[in-house]
Amino acid sequence: MKKIISQLILIYLFIIPISLISAETVLKIGKSDAKVTIKVFSSLTCPHCAKFHENIFSRLKSEYIDAGKVTFEHHSFPLDLAALNAEKLIRCSSSVEKNFDLLAKLYEKQKDWAIGSDINVINKLLIKIGLENNFEESAMNKCITDDKIQEIILNERIDAQKKYKISSTPTIYINDKKYEGGPKYKSLKKQIDKLL
Repeated sequence: MKKIISQLILIYLFIIPISLISAETVLKIGKSDAKVTIKVFSSLTCPHCAKFHENIFSRLKSEYIDAGKVTFEHHSFPLDLAALNAEKLIRCSSSVEKNFDLLAKLYEKQKDWAIGSDINVINKLLIKIGLENNFEESAMNKCITDDKIQEIILNERIDAQKKYKISSTPTIYINDKKYEGGPKYKSLKKQIDKLL
């Protein structure tokens, strides 16, 4: 499965211009003019990404994002086909809040769906989680097979690789500077507070 996604990325790297990427394709939450922007490059099948989202994102949201101090951006960096299809589902709704809710649920239930190598089974498990979160089945089926959404996600990944030199997930940038601290809320908070 990893070989397939690697081949797809190589194809897109040479065929599709990076200029197709726009800031509007990134899933973000918070005030657009917040003093601090946190970018997290992650793969939905990455256990460390799930841990970050479960342990740190909710605290960031209540303390900084909801207070208008921080804009949070989820940048898709799928490491395999399962992560790519999960990312497609996150883009099935025009509601940012609904998409972030699904993102949280996919991370929470990662061990339930990100298993095995049969992508058809994984897709069914992803759709089941989407249904539990009030996404429409027909819309999700359409998203999973949508080449345009796939193109956007793969271009995001290629752009991140080139611009930010992403080598592992999650990779965190605060105001376009790579965050080198450990994935602990206390050290992240310290970096944010310095910028506020």
